[in-house]
Amino acid sequence: MRRFHRHLFGAIACAGLVPLAGGTLSLLTAHAADMPLGLEPGEDMPGGDATMRGRPLDRDAFSHPSHGIGFEGESRFRIGNAIFRRLWVAAPSSTKASDGLGPIYNARGCQNCHLKDGRGRPPLANWPDETAVSLFLRLSIPPETEEQTRLLAERRVNTIPDPVYGEQLQNIAIQSLDGEGHMHITYEDVPVTLKDGHVVTLRKPSYSVVELKYGPLHPRIMLSPRIASPMIGLGLVEAIPEADIRALADPDDADGDGISGRTNEVWSLSRQRVMLGRFGWKAGEPTIIDQSATAAAGDIGLSNPLVPKPAGDCTASQAACLAAPDGNSEGSGGFELGQEMLDLVTFYSQNLAVPERRGAREHSVLKGKALFRDAGCAACHKPSFTTGAVDGQPHLSRQLIWPYSDFLLHDMGAGLADGRPEGLADGREWRTAPLWGLGLTEVVSGHTFLLHDGRARNVEEAILWHGGEAQAARDAYAALSRAEREALTAFVNSL
Repeated sequence: MRRFHRHLFGAIACAGLVPLAGGTLSLLTAHAADMPLGLEPGEDMPGGDATMRGRPLDRDAFSHPSHGIGFEGESRFRIGNAIFRRLWVAAPSSTKASDGLGPIYNARGCQNCHLKDGRGRPPLANWPDETAVSLFLRLSIPPETEEQTRLLAERRVNTIPDPVYGEQLQNIAIQSLDGEGHMHITYEDVPVTLKDGHVVTLRKPSYSVVELKYGPLHPRIMLSPRIASPMIGLGLVEAIPEADIRALADPDDADGDGISGRTNEVWSLSRQRVMLGRFGWKAGEPTIIDQSATAAAGDIGLSNPLVPKPAGDCTASQAACLAAPDGNSEGSGGFELGQEMLDLVTFYSQNLAVPERRGAREHSVLKGKALFRDAGCAACHKPSFTTGAVDGQPHLSRQLIWPYSDFLLHDMGAGLADGRPEGLADGREWRTAPLWGLGLTEVVSGHTFLLHDGRARNVEEAILWHGGEAQAARDAYAALSRAEREALTAFVNSL
């Protein structure tokens, strides 16, 4: 059984809110006070030489190309951006290059979920007052046949879809069809008292589906809400040598340090083999082109060379959906999103630059960095990596980058667990989320909602939701004085 580790601010964590251990505050304060404050070389340029610099840190801060991309690269980036922003329409249509939407879908374009290439948010009101777009529900069931068990064991699939509603709840449909249903969220207030007496009220969500149009969900259905993640730095993450991420894994905590990260091993549609998962909330995708192809098919309903399904996530139980016209065209190689467009979207996604740090030399930020380290946060939010060689993209190659993630799965306990396995990730495990750019969420996306389902309304709430392996780090934060907590969150917001 894996030990709890000291993870502070990860992809998702649990809310096992237990009493604080005595003495944590004085120990942290002493260590932080003794540490010389200063920046490490390159720390203020989190994307290495590819970092975006010299541009305003405004709503477009996540939408600039990698520094050093070159004239030809910038041209490809702009075309990829146009495809990423395209609003697709139902087939048949006179706009042949943009038809093929749905028939059931969650958004009409990539930018609808990743608005300004930033972080999604939960709906501010339940349907029908607001339709969820950048938060959706993943669906799956336990395996029921030998064939399903074999596919999971061989890593050919990460999950088994609901037999009627597929892998994801699509809440919108083209004209003449019904969307599958709508997500309904209720929140329960959970007050948490910190050591200095300050009370923070967390929101604990519960999820259900209303207005189901195609019959009941499977009796053993598993639901997992997922927020669209920021797009910055993806090409740099993809460029981290696989061996460097694997070297951090210690699933049985053999070294006894309380950290037990695991890799997810998933099937790559583009490479036709099992690879290290490094993208998505549970590291369920191995490459950017795999992630782009599956998102195009699942979220928008676009067939493409890796997911050649013109009806998207429609199932055999949805006959009218399967019979609807599609937008497959000869000009796109027999798909709705052809290989050339898929490659351009992938290139665009690889080259959304990480912005330079803000206020990295401020005293409070440097103090927060020391507290972050002493709380044990950096054990999983590993500060830096060096990328390997990227064919045809020297600007992404051999860069010292600062994502603040180990890209491994960690058991985060019951409070934020979704109870839904994905590949090798169990229902309590999540990938450590990168922290770079987090402090610009409000500027770019217009909100401060964090964690996998947006339940946390700010950095402090996100930290206090951490439990399981992160319990010790969460408790260390809760034991700090108000000034120290503000310093730690200032550091996180500077990344």
